[in-house]
Amino acid sequence: MTGVQGRDWRPRYLQLAEELRAKIMGGELAPGTLMPSETELADSSGLSRTSVRNAIRQLREWGLVRAEQGRGTYVRAPRQRVRRRNAERYQWEKDRVLLDEDERLKTGATEHDTGLTVDDLKFHAEYTRVQADAEMAAALQVDPGTTLLRRVYWTSSRHENAPLTVSYSYLPYDLVAANPDLLDEGKEPWPGGTQHQLYTIGIELDRIDDEIRARPPSPDEAELLDIDPGVSVLTVRKTSVDTTGRVVEVADVVMPGDRTELVYSHKLQRWKT
Repeated sequence: MTGVQGRDWRPRYLQLAEELRAKIMGGELAPGTLMPSETELADSSGLSRTSVRNAIRQLREWGLVRAEQGRGTYVRAPRQRVRRRNAERYQWEKDRVLLDEDERLKTGATEHDTGLTVDDLKFHAEYTRVQADAEMAAALQVDPGTTLLRRVYWTSSRHENAPLTVSYSYLPYDLVAANPDLLDEGKEPWPGGTQHQLYTIGIELDRIDDEIRARPPSPDEAELLDIDPGVSVLTVRKTSVDTTGRVVEVADVVMPGDRTELVYSHKLQRWKT
């Protein structure tokens, strides 16, 4: 450590954090390495213990280190990233609907977003019947109190404990009950996903609308997704509309902000000359 320069415009703790980040990103501090103690960092940088603690906290918020009770702070291995190209993704899912089951079994949306294989992933699904509250009734364009099928999904890499994302999906219960298999969480993961499930009851999607927001995670989300303090979540409210204009599914997808990228590409029409 060369020592933090007081004349730099940045707060001194941030200068230290960025110096340590450069060492981590450059491989000088490899994943699994025990970070120097607060005393060692204070001595080498000339900063107070308080500034050192603030620098380590900043590294945690960047997802670069992890504190282990009674053991110290360790450089964190890179987390699995999710790169969702939603404009391309939804058409890709629709095209797969018409493939035979063997082809649909080979891969899914999470594999599409991460580059992982089916064998790399662990899948979890929970189905329950719920009554539509006012907010969800408005989103699905049904009456409050309408019975809904609520599905909670998450997928994690076999190399990590935390899920990559969590999805809360809502469909009108009477709609999906036309195929009893769609009420059975034991049928998950379903080859071809939700679009193929809807296809089995004669529904073709016309469009999917996304609304994206950033917010602090709830305590439950922070624990489940293993989100460090200061890291926000990205949420996508995904509304699926069929070819008759009917809303057939509303899903809220919750993603850790420090390891998720949302990518949108839109082809623009050229001016006529």
